[in-house]
This record gives sequence, C-alpha cells and structure tokens, in this order.
Amino acid sequence: MEQQTKDLIKSEIENNDVCLFMKGTPDAPQCGFSMATSNILKILEVNFKGINVLADQKLREGIKVYSDWPTIPQLYVKNEFIGGCDIIKEMYENGELKKILEDKGISFKK
Repeated sequence: MEQQTKDLIKSEIENNDVCLFMKGTPDAPQCGFSMATSNILKILEVNFKGINVLADQKLREGIKVYSDWPTIPQLYVKNEFIGGCDIIKEMYENGELKKILEDKGISFKK
C-alpha cells in the first residue's frame, strides 16, 4: 500500500470518532452490507463519517491491508477496528455495540 493511502486511512480513523469505510455513502449506499451497517448506526443515532471506498481504488484495497480484514464495510470507533457487517449486526442484536459506544464515550440513542 502506498504511504499516501495509508496516511489518508490513518487520518480519517484518527480524526473521526466513528468512521465507516463503505461502498457508497450513508445517504446512497452502493451495497447491501454497507447499507445494513450504516442503517444500524443511523438507528442508534450515532454521528459517524462514511468514507466511500468506491471513489478510490487504492483506498478500497488499502483499507483491507490496513485492517487485515478482507471485506468492506469496516467500522472503526475511537481508532479501534470493530468489524464488518456480520459482526456489527450481531453486536447490535446482542447489545455489545451499545456497550462499546458507551465505553468509548460515543453518544447514541439508548
């Protein structure tokens, strides 16, 4: 991965408490998994930044290398990689996602 791509990813993760690397945007997701993940964050009323990996092929491949995770979307909370769609769905359903948000001081709908 190019240093410029790595720096961009690192900057987005460090400068946004909740950061979702996704296909498309929160308002116009381009895949079902990205839509499902962003919808969970919207339901919880979490303020998050959606980053469209489709806008930049280097970013799309780079985020997979950065996290050592093969799929998109990828959710980061306070610099920590939380997981992809299936993990986020499961954590939402069992209450673990709310606990992580709470522990990290992220405001959300209780």
